[in-house]
Amino acid sequence: MKPPTLLTPLPLFLFLLTPAASAFYIPFFTTRTYAPSAPIPLLVNKVYSDTTQLQYAYADLPFVCPPSTGSTSPPTTTTPGSHHARARSVGNGLVSGQHIPLNLGEVLRGDRIVVSDVQLRMQEDSACKLLCERQVTRAGVEKARELVRGGYVVEWIVDNLPGATSFVTVDKSRKYYAAGFRLGGVDLDFEGGRYFLNNHHTVIIRYRRAPGKRGERGEMVVVGFEVYPKSVGAGVERREDGCPVELGRVREKFELPVLQGNGTAGAEDAVVTTIPYTYSVYFREDSSIEWARRWDLYFVNQEEGARVHWMAIVNSLIICGLLTAIVLMILARTIRLDIRGHREGVAEDGKLRSRRTKSGPRTPVEKAGGLSEQTGEGEDEADLSDDALEDVAGWKLLNGDVFRPPQHGHLLAPLVGCGTQLLFMAVGLVLLSAVGVLNPSFRGGFISFGVGLFVFAGLFSGYFSARVFKTFGGRDWRRNMAVTALLVPGLLFAIVFVLNLFVWAQASSTAIPFGTLVAIIALWLGIQLPLVYAGARYGFLGAGSWEHPTKTSAAPPRPVPPQAWYSGGLRTALLAGLIPFAVIFIELLFVFQSVWQDKSGYYYVFGFLAVVSTILLVTVAEVTVVTVYLQLCAENYCWWWQSFWVGGGSAVWVFAYCVWYYCAKLHITGFVSSMLFFAYSFMACCVYGLLTGTVGFLTAYAFVRRIYGAIKVD
Repeated sequence: MKPPTLLTPLPLFLFLLTPAASAFYIPFFTTRTYAPSAPIPLLVNKVYSDTTQLQYAYADLPFVCPPSTGSTSPPTTTTPGSHHARARSVGNGLVSGQHIPLNLGEVLRGDRIVVSDVQLRMQEDSACKLLCERQVTRAGVEKARELVRGGYVVEWIVDNLPGATSFVTVDKSRKYYAAGFRLGGVDLDFEGGRYFLNNHHTVIIRYRRAPGKRGERGEMVVVGFEVYPKSVGAGVERREDGCPVELGRVREKFELPVLQGNGTAGAEDAVVTTIPYTYSVYFREDSSIEWARRWDLYFVNQEEGARVHWMAIVNSLIICGLLTAIVLMILARTIRLDIRGHREGVAEDGKLRSRRTKSGPRTPVEKAGGLSEQTGEGEDEADLSDDALEDVAGWKLLNGDVFRPPQHGHLLAPLVGCGTQLLFMAVGLVLLSAVGVLNPSFRGGFISFGVGLFVFAGLFSGYFSARVFKTFGGRDWRRNMAVTALLVPGLLFAIVFVLNLFVWAQASSTAIPFGTLVAIIALWLGIQLPLVYAGARYGFLGAGSWEHPTKTSAAPPRPVPPQAWYSGGLRTALLAGLIPFAVIFIELLFVFQSVWQDKSGYYYVFGFLAVVSTILLVTVAEVTVVTVYLQLCAENYCWWWQSFWVGGGSAVWVFAYCVWYYCAKLHITGFVSSMLFFAYSFMACCVYGLLTGTVGFLTAYAFVRRIYGAIKVD
């Protein structure tokens, strides 16, 4: 099969946002209508399974009918009946065997769309037609048995709707669609199992009159596409055209033969069976479905989860509300009282110093802090109240060290820059999806827009990284820019490339074509890198560093007193990360199901996701503020990295959730599929941790600046 069309970097960047018009539509903007007897293209895409992460291009399978042109199949295929060797037009400027141009998102999700030879004409039924009689080699039979055993499902496309199997809800009140249809079946009542291949497909196209003037001209729109597969045995009596004599009464199934041994050296290429493929077409008018609402049928069954979504939001609001109450009612009050007490203490300190000047010289402790921890006799003892001692305790003692640059700040700055880049991308994707721009009809649009937003957000990445770097006292901004642009994207690309080698070895369409990898590198180095450079140049030379409200002491850093067992490092990050994880863990179930199980399903409740994501970011910010405040109260001024780790701490729990989901919910088999699951889950958790860690860092930085600016200590 030919790889997707390769594009130069700039056109590819624009192409990410505008896929081929023949491959998608955006509701309320593009409506395709068909006149009576007008041809309707049927496209074949891929086969997939919830037991593996390996997908395969349907047109490349060695046991199905190949397209008339562009086929890479061996010459053992016979094409009698309606299957012609020469390509023919199937409408809309398409010809059989034509490869549909794909956007980047479609390529990355494993789509490989080809125009099939199935003939569809609006309102014209066909009881049965022969598609082809495929002569299958030994290798083809083994592949068919492997895919049937793996529970693979087929995806066909008509008018951008995936072929679906129709079901009825439990209360029989509504019909809903499950995208895809079974490739075959297994009968486990026999030893070793019997494998049956579905070689007859009944296609039902549901249509209604087009709205407006087109409808007045008699044109129609497609509102439903259903496929019902059937296995028809090779021994069934057939007519001269190759169709079964009595299709509705067929009981014999087409069983894939069991092959024993390899025989001769060329046995893999030897033809062992012939599979006849037939199909039926029926058009049914259905005025109960609006064209703009036709995708709702794919989501009816998922509406039962709406109550769970609301539970997730209520759960998140309760947790966030309690945390907000802690921040507002305890911390805010405490800090305000601390600041007021400090200002009053400064005035009292002036009087105390005056008295002590009369009574005698000050101790070294008095010189350093303005108050002595040792009480004197008479009048001095009365002046040193507990409130005065409390005034110089905790976070107010750190004004000379709290903004001291952290160790390894040259790494923290690029991480914060990449985090802002990811934050911009995530917010953009959720908002565009919530308002309906990125909808299921925009095939591959979510990934395409994600890549486009990530590349464009290189401006923000360079800007924030440079400002943080200069705030830490860095000077070589070009080196910092290079680390920002190359570190995180480079690591992610390296992991994907290594994983891709394993998938390539499986000849799966999940593998990213080499040309696409080159195009991604061109996007990365040709567009994102210059944007990061522009942002970093302006951030370092134009905007400069952030000014701190207190001056860092030139003296050596004060020693950090012993901390509680739960304070500092990974322990604090894990404990604090439990709270953001509790906010999202219910919604995670739906996201995981959409990504790992319903591969042809579509996550559509982006309104819920937007609400939960907002609550998550607020919770991360509040948790980080509380944690940093407690750390400063414990006289630990090493908060820079700690705020980043606390913000991203929930990523560890999300990965633990991935492990649980793999063991409890998934039925993935095979080393490569399991490796893909854990590798991509690890990458996703790292990206999530980087994003939330950046939110925690920026929030903590703003909080620390605010409280130390309020006490006005020089």
